[in-house]
Amino acid sequence: MTQAIDPIRAASLGDIPHAFFGRRGGVSTGIHAGLNVGLGSDDDRDAIRENRRRAVAAVLPDAQLVTLHQVHSADAVKVDAPFPDDARPHADALVTDKQGLLLGILTADCVPVLFADSKAGVIGAAHAGWKGAIGGVTDATIAAMEAIGADRGRIVAAIGPCIARASYEVDEAFLRRFAEDDAKNERFFTDGVRARHYQFDIEAYVTARIAAAGIGRVEALGLDTYADHDRFYSFRRATHRGEPGYGRQISLIGLPPHA
Repeated sequence: MTQAIDPIRAASLGDIPHAFFGRRGGVSTGIHAGLNVGLGSDDDRDAIRENRRRAVAAVLPDAQLVTLHQVHSADAVKVDAPFPDDARPHADALVTDKQGLLLGILTADCVPVLFADSKAGVIGAAHAGWKGAIGGVTDATIAAMEAIGADRGRIVAAIGPCIARASYEVDEAFLRRFAEDDAKNERFFTDGVRARHYQFDIEAYVTARIAAAGIGRVEALGLDTYADHDRFYSFRRATHRGEPGYGRQISLIGLPPHA
C-alpha cells in the first residue's frame, strides 16, 4: 500500500505555505524508497522529478521550486527566479521576497531551517550541517533577509527533522572545534558510550545560535532522522548499515499569492 505524502508543519510559521517532508508519499524504490528528492543521489531521475512535483503540490501548487547545490558553506543567496538544475548556485541558504517561488532545502541528517517575516513578505531557508552551523549559515540567512526588507525582531524560525543527540556520536576533536569557537558550546555535548566520544545536540546548537542572533521565536520540532527509518532518510544510518546510497528529504517555504 502506498503511503500518503506527509507534510510536517510548524506552528510558528502560521499561514506561510511551508512543510518539512520525510520519505513518505513518493515513488522511489529500493534504498531510496519514498519521496527522495536528491539530484545528487543515484535514484531514477523521473522518480526524483515526480517526488519534487508532489512535494510542491502539497505546499504551494503551481509554484516554481528553487534549490541549491549545497556545499556545507555559510553562504546565502537572494532568489528572484528559479535556477536551472545544472546551474544551481553553490550555497546553503536562500531568501526571497518574490511570490510564486518555493525555496527548497535538502537534508539527510543535517538541520533544515525555515524563516519568515510575514509582515515584510520575506522568507528564507537554510541547510545547517555542522560546518555550516558553526560557520554561521543561519546568521547569513537572517542578514540576507534583512537586506531585502525583513526585521529580525519579527522573523520566526522553525527547525525541522534532523539527527538527534542520542544518534549523533562525535569524537574529542569535534567537541574541541566547537569549544574553541565558544566555550559555552560545551553544553551541547554529553558523554558518549565510548571513551573520549560525545553525543552532540546539533538541533539545540542551531536553536541557540538563531536565538542569539535576535530571533525571538525559534521552534524546534525534535524529530530524529536517524532513529525513524520509516519516516526519514539518514546519511549516517545508511553509512552504518553499509548501504551504497541514501535519499534526501526536502523542506519547503513560499509566499502566499497575496502576501
